[in-house]
Amino acid sequence: MQPIRFLALGDSYTIGESVPIDACWSVQLAARLRAEGLPVDDPLIVAHTGWTTAELQGGITQIGIQGTYDLVSLLIGVNNQYRGGSQDVYRQEFRDLLALAVQFTGGDPGRVIVLSIPDWGVSPFAQGRDQQKIAAEIDAFNAINRKETAEAGVAYIDVTPVTRQASSTPALIAEDGLHPSGQMYAAWVDLMLPVVLDLFKDQGPLDIQLAANHG
Repeated sequence: MQPIRFLALGDSYTIGESVPIDACWSVQLAARLRAEGLPVDDPLIVAHTGWTTAELQGGITQIGIQGTYDLVSLLIGVNNQYRGGSQDVYRQEFRDLLALAVQFTGGDPGRVIVLSIPDWGVSPFAQGRDQQKIAAEIDAFNAINRKETAEAGVAYIDVTPVTRQASSTPALIAEDGLHPSGQMYAAWVDLMLPVVLDLFKDQGPLDIQLAANHG
């Protein structure tokens, strides 16, 4: 079996701002998949702190991603919300990015995963801001990406409730007081792992390995 090519598209949450590279969720996910018997290459991460949907589109164009990928992830939208961006514009740009993510798999929506937008309103960075308003706006943007994801037949992983646990568990926030810690990213991977394994359940020899791992 050829190594699985993994493309991760997004913003600061995808590059793992303020944590070591091996603590960012995409790298942790690849490591966990290897432990389950899947040969996975290190992810190609196309993301940048502060990117909106439009800026991610521009970054993808500028980089000129080549070939197809066996797994593509998409997590984008927090900066649209943070900057007060239009939800209607977000819907269209997210839809376009989701179609592009499917295109990068060679047209297979079953090899794409979408992550919900985290709630940064519970972080120390948001102290003194209207945290209820932030949460409501995050929920509205997530309602959009969840609907678009379902209509595209793509797997959706809701990490937002985990991010809200940071209000009572400071260890879930990185030292910068805003972004997730490696511990939070590990909790995200706990949610992702069974979903992604299910996407690859028909990979031949992997079935034997998974059966051995899980008895």
